[in-house]
Amino acid sequence: MLSRVADNLYWFARYLERTENLARLIDASSSLMLDLPRHLAPGWQPLLNITGSEATYGRTARDFAEKPVVRFVVGDRDNPGSMLSSIARAREIARTARDILPRELWEQINGLYLFVGEHADEAVAKRSRHAFLGRVITGVQTLTGMCEGIVSEGEALAFMTLGRNIERADMTSRIVDVRAAAMHGHSGTPELRPFDTVLWMSVLRSLSGYQMYRIGTRARVHAAGVVRFLLADERFPRACVCCLRRAEDVLRGLPRSESLVHRLARTRRAISHTRFEELEQGALHEFIDRLQLSLARSNDELAKVYFLGELRPSA
Repeated sequence: MLSRVADNLYWFARYLERTENLARLIDASSSLMLDLPRHLAPGWQPLLNITGSEATYGRTARDFAEKPVVRFVVGDRDNPGSMLSSIARAREIARTARDILPRELWEQINGLYLFVGEHADEAVAKRSRHAFLGRVITGVQTLTGMCEGIVSEGEALAFMTLGRNIERADMTSRIVDVRAAAMHGHSGTPELRPFDTVLWMSVLRSLSGYQMYRIGTRARVHAAGVVRFLLADERFPRACVCCLRRAEDVLRGLPRSESLVHRLARTRRAISHTRFEELEQGALHEFIDRLQLSLARSNDELAKVYFLGELRPSA
C-alpha cells in the first residue's frame, strides 16, 4: 500500500471518530446544563477546552454563551476542529480512495456530510439538538460498522483501526482531564457537592459509558471509580487501555512495528498500574499530560514509519 493511502485511511478513521465524539460531548453537555441549577452549571467553555479550540474561538468571539459555542463546534467552516470540518475531511479522503473503499461506504459518508451541512443549525436550537446529534452518532457508527463488516482484512482496515483507537484514547483522556479539573475547581463549593454524582455521570454519558460502568464495576458513581474506568478498563471500547491494546494488536500484524508496539504497551502498563484513588487533581493532570504526550509521539512515529514522515495537524 502507498504511504499516502495509508496516511489518508488512518486520518479518515480519526476524523470520523472525532465527529462522533463531538456529537456525544455536545449532547452530554446539554443534558448536564438541565440537570444542574443554572448558577452551578459549568457553562460551555469546557467544550472548547476539551476540543482544544479555545484559541481559535477567541479570535472572533468573546462570549461563551451556548448558541455561539455550539454553532462554532458543530458547523463553523472556519473552525478546523468543527464537526462539519471533520466530516468534510473524512469525505474528501473517502472520495480519493474510492478505488479501495466499498461504494456503500462512500455513499454513506457523502450522505452524512450533506446532512450535517444542511442541518447544522438544528444543533443550535435546543428543541432539535438531541435528534440532530443522534442522527450524526448513528451515521458515524454505521460507517464504523461498515468498515468492520465489509472491508476486507488487510492494511486498509488496519490503518483505519489504528486511527480510530488513537483518536478515541486521545479524546477520552481530554474529557477526563478537563472535567476533573472543572470539578476540582468547584470542590470548595458546598452547593455543588450534592451534584458530584450528576457531574461524573455526565462524564460517563459523554462517552456512552454509564451503563457499562455500572455493569462492570457494580459500584456507585464516584470520581476515582469513573477515572479508573475510563482510563484503565480493559473491556470498555472507549477506555484508554482498551484502545491502546487494540492498536497494539493491529500493529503486530504490520511490518516495522516493534518500536511502536513497545511504546504503546509501556503507556498501557503505566495506566493499568496507576492508583487513581491516591492522585490529587494536580497529579492526575500531570499524568494525563504525559499520556497525551505519549499518544502524540506515537502518532508522530506512525507518520515516520508508515507515512514517509509526513505529519498532519491534528485539527
